[in-house]
Amino acid sequence: MRVYLPSTLPLLAQALADGELTVHHAFAVTPALREWYADGDTEELEYAAMLAAARAGLRLLAGAPDAPPRRVVLAAEVPDGSVAYEGGYENLGEADRAQVRLRDTVPLKKIVSAHVDDPEAAPDILAAAKALGAADQGDLDAQFTVDGAEGHELMWYATQELPDLF
Repeated sequence: MRVYLPSTLPLLAQALADGELTVHHAFAVTPALREWYADGDTEELEYAAMLAAARAGLRLLAGAPDAPPRRVVLAAEVPDGSVAYEGGYENLGEADRAQVRLRDTVPLKKIVSAHVDDPEAAPDILAAAKALGAADQGDLDAQFTVDGAEGHELMWYATQELPDLF
């Protein structure tokens, strides 16, 4: 099963050093996401799951002010049995519809690609991370700033290029 793992550059560096990632929540094409996005093909559904992981990565950045302000999403192929989907969500946001729980660590060899913000996006990503708390409280201007982060497409990296990100 393809899962999308939210991360940061420091967490990615640690994963490269350790040879594995310890991530408890990931994002995938779930039954709830399929139901919500009924007209989407597989590629569109996977893109929606990746964007949900990018939003979770923004939350990681908000909690790590020393991390470079670039969202990181790692795509991995993991066994179906290592993913728990706790479906039955009603009236939740897109990110919650795609969220799954991982039962196991993810060996680095299971990573198939990385998706990372271009360094030029850093000012907008930093502003979005700082505005996240206010957006969570319903501040519409802060939500606009957070939504602006999604205006930046994540760049694709092959696994052999990951060390070049540092």
